[in-house]
Amino acid sequence: MRLAEDSASTQAATKRILVVDDEESILELVEYHLRRAGFDVMLATTGSDGYRLATDPSLDLVILDLMLPDMDGFEVCRRIRRDSDVPVIMLTARADDVDKVVGLELGADDYITKPFNPRELVARVRALLRRVGGAPEGPSERLVFGDLVVDLERKDVRLRGEEIQLSPTEFALLQVFVQGPGRVWSRDELLDRVWGEDFVGDPRIVDVYVRYLREKLGDDASDPRWLETVRGMGYRWRAEPVRRRS
Repeated sequence: MRLAEDSASTQAATKRILVVDDEESILELVEYHLRRAGFDVMLATTGSDGYRLATDPSLDLVILDLMLPDMDGFEVCRRIRRDSDVPVIMLTARADDVDKVVGLELGADDYITKPFNPRELVARVRALLRRVGGAPEGPSERLVFGDLVVDLERKDVRLRGEEIQLSPTEFALLQVFVQGPGRVWSRDELLDRVWGEDFVGDPRIVDVYVRYLREKLGDDASDPRWLETVRGMGYRWRAEPVRRRS
């Protein structure tokens, strides 16, 4: 493990990114392009070091390779998500959809397949940081839907008083729905709003995250209380807020 330093830079980085990969050439490539984009970069070559560094509260995002010598990226992601909600982008040399879905189910927010265009990776990093760090649209408030309360400012979701743990991407998707109840959102619209217009990947990622939301909210797709599928059109949040609290 090593901390990458950039003595040539005259600007303080605003975001710190951890890159975990055992290939030196990949680390150098990603570090170079992230630093050029203005980020502070930390590097790790093993899963155990990556997990340890990922617990640093000053960290803003993790780029995590799937294939690591001591602990695979799946296990590292599982441990990170157990302890932290820091955004995670998975790197994988395999184009197998199963690997991508498993990574997302473990809490990764995005994935990119090797070989990749470094500019695309930087764009994905920026898009993920925007959706994670963006302020809620409109006044800061809590939306109350019966026994479901969504606090937009604190990014806190509670169902019957119990906190629901959502990843940054899950919360960003939920926020779009609860701020536009009754509106039908197409998959492309949700991709633009949550993943960003520069997202390059499988658009079915929207369906995967809708499924995650339903599972965590205890919502039945066949008889939805909250999140309804509008066949051939997209998804709709069914409930209007009972009340809004500033």
